[in-house]
Amino acid sequence: MVAALTTLYFVWGSTFLAMRFAIESFPPFMMAAIRFTVAGGMLFLILLIRGYAFPTLIEWRNSAVVGIMLLSIGNAGVAYAEQSVSSGVAALAIATVPLWMALFGSIWQKSPNQREWLGILIGTVGIVILHLGHTMQASPFGAMILLGAAASWALGSTWGRHLTMPTGAMASATQMLTGGIALIIASLIAGETWPSHPSEKSIYAIIYLIIFGSFIAYSAYLFLLDHVRPALATSYAFVNPVVALLLGAWLANEVIGRAEFMALAIIIVGVLLVLPLKRDAQL
Repeated sequence: MVAALTTLYFVWGSTFLAMRFAIESFPPFMMAAIRFTVAGGMLFLILLIRGYAFPTLIEWRNSAVVGIMLLSIGNAGVAYAEQSVSSGVAALAIATVPLWMALFGSIWQKSPNQREWLGILIGTVGIVILHLGHTMQASPFGAMILLGAAASWALGSTWGRHLTMPTGAMASATQMLTGGIALIIASLIAGETWPSHPSEKSIYAIIYLIIFGSFIAYSAYLFLLDHVRPALATSYAFVNPVVALLLGAWLANEVIGRAEFMALAIIIVGVLLVLPLKRDAQL
């Protein structure tokens, strides 16, 4: 469990900048489609060779529901927003995922307790302050896309725990494949075209996203969703912004203002409050 959490904390924290580098050459839906279709296809073939059972129609259907919510809307939404919003600010917005999950838990009779409600309230204040920052004000549409992506990721993660899914890593493979196929369709509808001269940086970024961001980290995330409470599984959300901010400033000269740093501190406090205490971390 520690290894899975560490992977999410640092690998996913770096994917925000990797996505920004990737969309410098590739359109966002196309980039995400390549990422998840290749990663999902590779993992699917490996698992079939190793003797995993071929998923049933119900498992494919459920995988498609979760894959579209998490990947086609959630992750690709971040890539789309990063056309006008910095990678660090995108990570700040996605830091609200545990707050959304605590809220959506009430759908399945797991209403937030008083501590979690306080965390949701504090986190909401952080979101408001984040939107007062220059970056979000300069791109209100990007801000809306980011919050929608966070909400979709949280709802898909919560809902997926109550659906019949393929066993183990096969769930990762089917969700990435179905989410990737949905993104291919979205890319075609959007009229995206293959870049004539993609940069080496963009190509290497996509390779990194396929292997580390999807093949390894996404499987770790689904493992955690099956073994710990959703709040703990999504605790990566308060570490990712720190990693993303540092990498963005170091490698992409991104500048984060006072409002964004204040929002980060407040959102982290809110997220810490919705995380489970030690005694119920495994419930």
